[in-house]
Amino acid sequence: MTSIKTPSTERPTPPDSPPTAALHSGTSDLRALVLNNLRQSGIYVALVVIVALFAVLTDGVLLSPGNITNIVLQYSYILVLAIGMVILIIGGHIDLSVGSVVALTGAVSAVLVIQQGHPWWIGVLAALVVGVAVGAWHGFWVAYAGIPAFIVTLAGMLLFRGLTLRVLDNISLSPFPSEYQQVAAGFLNGLLGGQGFDAFTLLIGAIAVAGYAVSGFRTRVARIRYQQPVESFPLFVARVVLVGAVLMYFAWQLAHARGLPIVLIILAVLVLVYGLLTRRTVFGRQVYAIGGNLSAAALSGVKVRTVNFWMFVNMGFLAAVAGVIYSSRSNGAQPAAGNMFELDAIAAAFIGGAAVTGGVGTVVGAMVGGLIMAVMSNGMQLMGIDQSTQSVVKGLVLLVAVAFDVYNKRRAGTAR
Repeated sequence: MTSIKTPSTERPTPPDSPPTAALHSGTSDLRALVLNNLRQSGIYVALVVIVALFAVLTDGVLLSPGNITNIVLQYSYILVLAIGMVILIIGGHIDLSVGSVVALTGAVSAVLVIQQGHPWWIGVLAALVVGVAVGAWHGFWVAYAGIPAFIVTLAGMLLFRGLTLRVLDNISLSPFPSEYQQVAAGFLNGLLGGQGFDAFTLLIGAIAVAGYAVSGFRTRVARIRYQQPVESFPLFVARVVLVGAVLMYFAWQLAHARGLPIVLIILAVLVLVYGLLTRRTVFGRQVYAIGGNLSAAALSGVKVRTVNFWMFVNMGFLAAVAGVIYSSRSNGAQPAAGNMFELDAIAAAFIGGAAVTGGVGTVVGAMVGGLIMAVMSNGMQLMGIDQSTQSVVKGLVLLVAVAFDVYNKRRAGTAR
């Protein structure tokens, strides 16, 4: 007589799943965690190494309060462009026109404010409207006409550079009123007092550290809930303490210089908003889906054309923000403004871990990639290295970053 076995009501544990106790307590194998997240973890290590290297080579000048403030002011517009660029690259596109759009939006603002005497905020608003219109122009040709983004934005690079020359009539315009200059050159200092330092800047730094700790803890809890590997709690605490120390050192240096730059507040808000947009919204998930597998995304109901269109509108908006910041920083508009900005933004995205084929990348990673480029440029300038050598170094770093991405893909394929 054949015996009948009653099916078990217990869910079998997948063979590759780590034990439940290890999931909840975390793993102390830091090397395994780093290797499993090599694309993202490597850039943080690279940033630390590059900062330490140039700090030594410049006898500490790199990390002086005044120089840290200068890095924030000089490269903020590249970081703004990198936010939009990494979203496009995740979605499988690229934009070669952002430098020209920076020039055009700054030119429109300058004509309205400097030549025609309108209030400063009219110039800012007009620049943003022009940027959104440019993004819609690109989005139409890419999303609805089906022309590759490379061609559309290459044409846009020439088109909007020519419009910039027309708007400015081939001349530079300056200066902007003091209110406009405050966008990129203003500081919040003395709001809460402080003896030899700005207490408000330190408070904002402390809030940022607390936010990072809370966000990291919530992410850890969510990963444990979905049975994903996390580091052990002591390692988690060590990471939070280390990052918190770096942030507070950064805030301390700013507090002993000129206070909290207004442009840093703008950048922080953009990073927070776009970090949430890419990780916590339907639009963000759809961008990753399109870049990861276009056919699968279309079959799963993603409105590919609509998402592509709004990706370019967003890039135009951020290019306009960068245009306002750059024109405010330079206190004027020039026909050659924004030259090569697109390459810096693309480099920041790829160095920050974005994949060449799309579907991979983060806003925070792009910020770290941009900071790597900023620290290298600033460090080489402090050392008196000529511009040609700086270009060679930047090109090699970009090549190594892309080669690293290709190596990761091959390594993952071999492992499977």
